Amino acid sequence: MTDPSDLLRAHGVPVTAQRVAVLKAVAARPHGTADAIAEDVRASIGTISRQAVYNVLGVLTEKRLLRRIHPAGSPAMYEDRVGDNHHHLVCRSCGVTVDVDCAVGDTPCLTAAQSHGFEIDEAEVVYWGRCKDCRRKHR
Repeated sequence: MTDPSDLLRAHGVPVTAQRVAVLKAVAARPHGTADAIAEDVRASIGTISRQAVYNVLGVLTEKRLLRRIHPAGSPAMYEDRVGDNHHHLVCRSCGVTVDVDCAVGDTPCLTAAQSHGFEIDEAEVVYWGRCKDCRRKHR
């Protein structure tokens, strides 16, 4: 991971202990929920409100330092893998989420039948199934 302070500065975001802690927490826990990230941040820097963590996640997502994914029926999750075209695989049983590289490569890997005047720069795909551990448990 690039130094969080340098990353924030490069994107024009003022450096704060909370922002640095959130970046570190997301790097350590890809696909973490806001609540899980808040727990990690509290363990790192002490007291911080849930709302403050949500605010930081919002700013960092807006600045494209983080990516927010929200599979149907799941809480929003955050990752610091940005700038490439990848998708996600979610286990229907336990909710574990993993990255899946795009089979085609370049952004976007799916071409819309009609752009409606949009300049499309991202396609989001979520694959669903059951992970190896859950399949083993349900045999």
